[in-house]
Amino acid sequence: MLESITPLLTDPAAWAALVTLVVMEVVLGIDNLIFISILSNKLPPEHRQRTRRIGIGLALIMRLGLLATIGWIVGLTQPVFDLGFHGETFDTAFSWRDLILIAGGLFLVWKATKEIHHAVDTTPSNDMLEKDKKDVVINNVGSAIFQIILLDLVFSVDSILTAVGMTDHIPIMMIAVIIAVTVMLLAADPLANFIDKNPTVVMLALGFLLMIGAVLIADGFGVHVPKGYIYAAMAFSALVEGLNMWSRNAQIRKNQAEEAAQAALNKAETAEPGV
Repeated sequence: MLESITPLLTDPAAWAALVTLVVMEVVLGIDNLIFISILSNKLPPEHRQRTRRIGIGLALIMRLGLLATIGWIVGLTQPVFDLGFHGETFDTAFSWRDLILIAGGLFLVWKATKEIHHAVDTTPSNDMLEKDKKDVVINNVGSAIFQIILLDLVFSVDSILTAVGMTDHIPIMMIAVIIAVTVMLLAADPLANFIDKNPTVVMLALGFLLMIGAVLIADGFGVHVPKGYIYAAMAFSALVEGLNMWSRNAQIRKNQAEEAAQAALNKAETAEPGV
């Protein structure tokens, strides 16, 4: 292992590949992190951080495990059956990667749609992840971790196959994955807390998951949407929401200042007759 790493330390191309892979892994990890944050926030507070750490730890283990079986991973891109239609933007020659992406996309669309429905419909339900059902906390945590594992698998396969297309050096891929997952681990709690405290951000994040699910399904059918467009749309939406939050906070501060000034004026008027 050391013999394969030492020559890379003095290779500028290897360092460039490492930096590129770290950035790519962090960006691809945003999808996974948003899902983990939303799912863990539905648990009681004392279980959220542990569930997030377990989910991100499983993502690291899964990606390193997939890198250890890189030959098998590359083989996932070979078609396993063909329905006979081959177009420029649509293909029905399905590989295991395509099937995994389609299944993961359908799961994301279903989960995001379900969470959006829960957000707009306040009628109590029997969902396993309802916050108010304290008597099924253990099942809630287990259900959350199981769903995180499913999405970890989808995002890990996509991430590793993208990494394979950028470099042939397994040590570089492993280091990039470890760095990216460490960044995810550090960002998990602040992101989850931010999402939990801002209901409009929750809806925006669910919209992101819905879009990502649709993109995964399209990718599975051979319709490749450039990821740059997706993340540009997400960044623009986040910027607009940030401006809305800034505007709301400014209005709240203005209202509080006006209320404080009015309270001081009322106090002065009340005290004036006794002077």
